[in-house]
Amino acid sequence: MKMLQRYLMILMLAAPVALISTVAAAQDTRAEASTPKNRLSITGELGFLSPIAHSVQFGKDGTDFDYVDEGGQDNLYQFVRLQAEFDFQGRHKFIFLYQPLEIKTAVALRRDVRVDALNFPQGTPMELRYGFPFYRVGYLYDFFEGPQRELAIGAALQLRNATIDFKSADGTLFRSNRDVGPVPLLQLRARMPLAGSFWWCLDAAGFYAPVKYLNGGDSDVTGAILDASLRVGRPLTHNISGFVNLRYLAGGGEGTSKDGNDFGDGYVSNWLHFATVSLGFSYGTEFMN
Repeated sequence: MKMLQRYLMILMLAAPVALISTVAAAQDTRAEASTPKNRLSITGELGFLSPIAHSVQFGKDGTDFDYVDEGGQDNLYQFVRLQAEFDFQGRHKFIFLYQPLEIKTAVALRRDVRVDALNFPQGTPMELRYGFPFYRVGYLYDFFEGPQRELAIGAALQLRNATIDFKSADGTLFRSNRDVGPVPLLQLRARMPLAGSFWWCLDAAGFYAPVKYLNGGDSDVTGAILDASLRVGRPLTHNISGFVNLRYLAGGGEGTSKDGNDFGDGYVSNWLHFATVSLGFSYGTEFMN
């Protein structure tokens, strides 16, 4: 949690600094294209996800359950990511992102586990589901004109759609926690050319919400998210680019929800740190105003 907070503070402090320096640089940079163009691009990624650390707790008297150590998440899982982006006049970027995320595991408990006032005895065969897909819409303003260089700052709104299930294999013991809600984000993206036709891109979106008025709900839950990636790619054709991407995805929340559920006291602690490696392709087409 402390590591995630430091990363988020760096992101929020770096954004205004980058904004000031970029405005100054943009004033001295000649436009790379004499006529602004609109561009529509579709990007997809496919690779694997590795949980680094992941724990949940439901109920103040519940078990702090380590998914990686005792929940079967000590493996690699399929990772898919889809994004559509519309660049308007070379400066304004409107983005829609869909990130599916679901991990299902089967384990036998090595100890007694308590989830929302229900005890799962040691040795119980379990079917665990952790689903946390999200949808995101965002806007970025690019201070560099032209497709070769980019330094853009903006904001996004993410919709979380969480489903977390603890179920015994015979179905007699079951607890499920579900949550849907909006999450505001700050976003920073930079892209620069490398040697030859290669390019690199750094993209980071995140936010830390210590109070209920910022975390998209009516409960006193501290929430945080950081979605940061570094990719290297090159054009393959006039319209298609390929890239390799390394991503760090972290976040979660902690506190007591007034909504709660039918069984527990409403307390939830859920923190995750994931890393992904993926191969991606982007198809884009330009058209004049």
